[in-house]
Amino acid sequence: MKKSEDEWKKILTSEEFLVLRKKGTEPPFKGKYVHQTAEGTYVCAGCGNQLFSSETKFDSGSGWPSFFVPVSNDAVLLKPDISLGMKRTEAVCACCGGHLGHVFDDGPAPTGLRYCMNSISLHFLEKKKSDP
Repeated sequence: MKKSEDEWKKILTSEEFLVLRKKGTEPPFKGKYVHQTAEGTYVCAGCGNQLFSSETKFDSGSGWPSFFVPVSNDAVLLKPDISLGMKRTEAVCACCGGHLGHVFDDGPAPTGLRYCMNSISLHFLEKKKSDP
């Protein structure tokens, strides 16, 4: 999904633009989904691409919503990130390229991964009681 910077600015809030398009981050423990426990699906705030299921969310204690696996192998792309003098792995939306957060290898089984995401990069679609 290709959009110009001006097009992104028209559809995203200033906070979403800073994180999704400029690779910013939100302060720890301030995001709206850090303590979210409802059942549903987390989608990209930029394009609506399905990213994570609430079934894979866990409390990492890091201050950001954390998941141990995306909803599919092609939902999230991983890229090397050497910004800020650190060697990390950036997670981006496979559909629009929006910055979601970073992935670390200190997560729980079965993957051992922690997808540490910015709440501002996500929207939550709560599972309806009638949904299977």
